[in-house]
Amino acid sequence: MSLKKNDKPSLPRRKLLMGAAAAPAALLAAPAVAQERIEWSLVTSWPRNLPGPGTTAQTIAERITRMTDGRLTVTLHAAGEMVPALEVFDAVSGNVAQMGHTASFFWSGKISAAPFFTAVPFGLTAQEHAAWIYHGGGQALWDELYGGFGIKPFMAGNTGMGMGGWFKNPITSLEDLKGLKYRMPGLGGEVFKALGALPVVVAPGEILSALQSGAIDGAEFLGPWSDLALGFYKVAKIYHWPGFHEPNGSGECLVNRARFEALPADLQEVVVNACAAENARSLAETEWRNGEALDTLVTQHGVEVRPFPQDVLAAARDAAAGVLRRFREGDGITRRIAESYGAARQRAMGWSGLSTLAYLQARSNKTH
Repeated sequence: MSLKKNDKPSLPRRKLLMGAAAAPAALLAAPAVAQERIEWSLVTSWPRNLPGPGTTAQTIAERITRMTDGRLTVTLHAAGEMVPALEVFDAVSGNVAQMGHTASFFWSGKISAAPFFTAVPFGLTAQEHAAWIYHGGGQALWDELYGGFGIKPFMAGNTGMGMGGWFKNPITSLEDLKGLKYRMPGLGGEVFKALGALPVVVAPGEILSALQSGAIDGAEFLGPWSDLALGFYKVAKIYHWPGFHEPNGSGECLVNRARFEALPADLQEVVVNACAAENARSLAETEWRNGEALDTLVTQHGVEVRPFPQDVLAAARDAAAGVLRRFREGDGITRRIAESYGAARQRAMGWSGLSTLAYLQARSNKTH
């Protein structure tokens, strides 16, 4: 039955039509369903806003919060504010904090193979290390290594090539290292121990006071940008190179695995991509800032930049080979990590010798 021009709909039908017309408006007026807001704490091993790793940690927290429009809000707690600098791993493992930003070589006493995921003496450069993690099986091994502690690790920041360190007196031969109390964690510390030094682990924010008090005779941390900010030049004026112990400065973001897996899939992707983005951004920034900072150290603070003697470098290469050999002679995950890393290093050297090394020599007009 159709309506004539002047006919009005019957009452039931009028109600139906009015309801249909009002439905879109009602939907627009209805309040949106509130999404769950999740709050995480991120603890670090760094002083707040320390150029390099400190600013990287802050950027990760801000990036995740901003990208999720606050659905996942990450609040940073710098070293000592919530947990001590060298207790970040345990804090994330125990869900005292849901995230941490730190470096894997701090956990060598707990997990002997952990330092492979930050730096290995005479090992992979930053670009080569990323290739191993992303494409050479490194991430799977890293996940397995930390999995027993309930932690999911990510590369999240890189300070690039390190310097050899700060000394109150120049190192002129191997003899000068004998009995030297030297701040150096990880595998680099094992190499210096083999050379006769006494490696000491000191949290980054405590290095300057340890130098001032005489608790240590020398110290390495990162490169010129971060080292300038921590003021080591105030106590030690000799800055040695190269940083053979730290050709790569990969920082790690630790996430409590249970809390990560409980996130909605889209928030998991934000965490993954925020770490990857900061890994690339931070390396570029450090590369840009280091040259300027080195010039400031030399021209404004009277720092003397000196190469390590050849006998120190030769002995260090031999010692590093011995340290790595012990890992390969181990068993289980430790041996598999050492073998995988060694294979990645061998693969990288073939290409880098024809590409990066050859180009840098040509650019600086140096022969082989």
